[in-house]
Amino acid sequence: LLDRKASRFTENFVGQWLDLRKLHMTKPDLRYVEFDDQLLWSMPRETMAYFDEMLRHDRSVSELVSSDWTYLDARLAKHYGVSGVDSWELRRSPILPEHRRGGVITHASVLKVTANGTTTSPVLRGKWLLEKIIGKPPSPPPPDIPALEPDIRGATTIRQQLEKHRQLPACASCHLQIDPPGFALENYDVIGGWRDWYRGSQDGHGGKEQVELVNYSGARVWRGEDVKPESVMHDGRAFKDIDQYRAILLEDPEQLARSVTTKLLVYATGTDLQFADREVVESIIARTRGEGFCLRSILHGVV
Repeated sequence: LLDRKASRFTENFVGQWLDLRKLHMTKPDLRYVEFDDQLLWSMPRETMAYFDEMLRHDRSVSELVSSDWTYLDARLAKHYGVSGVDSWELRRSPILPEHRRGGVITHASVLKVTANGTTTSPVLRGKWLLEKIIGKPPSPPPPDIPALEPDIRGATTIRQQLEKHRQLPACASCHLQIDPPGFALENYDVIGGWRDWYRGSQDGHGGKEQVELVNYSGARVWRGEDVKPESVMHDGRAFKDIDQYRAILLEDPEQLARSVTTKLLVYATGTDLQFADREVVESIIARTRGEGFCLRSILHGVV
């Protein structure tokens, strides 16, 4: 891990695990006037550097969900609204609560690959969080249930559509688990920018008025309906925003560690884990519990 060649592990593992290999599969809608190639180039570099830092200094896997630092260059810093970063080289940068960042789940790279370029979907992002970070993937949808298509005109919100969707008995049970994590990330648009409201069409359809983007002076877009990220977990715990949701996830760091351990074992062996493998996973979890479930220690246990 001290060798330069260890960077190949970071690139391959993180690329597969967090779906960063899909970063170029979608092109953001023209409504996202602030998007450019420099931002696209910077996105995965932040996540790779972040993982390297966690691995190099044996940081807790809880920092996948919440942290007060990240790696930024000038382009990403502008996108996030972080001041004091003027280098085009990545630098370890402090994150303040008002930046509403911290952990890979708020990285622009992750937020882009979990959107389709035009709209965000709590279903897709919720499913991604359950599979990739929490380690409790949902059951596949019934074959006779059509996929939910967001209203790109902005006439109805995704929350309104999901409320109707959940009225179907076959859908309700799974969506109780999938939707809340997805709603927690609704304040992030398709390129990972913070938003308090949805963006309307360029011709004004679905938009109420034109307003200037906070971090991009001179860039004006149509303002649509307000974003409502609040939701209730399947076990009854409620949250109002991403910060409260992250606090809920941090209540069970052992499950985060179990998820990462499983992902590393699948990567290492090239096969899904079987029932008999659970003993191995729990052994690694027990061995790293006293150290706070740190990433490098978990990887040593996997090896």
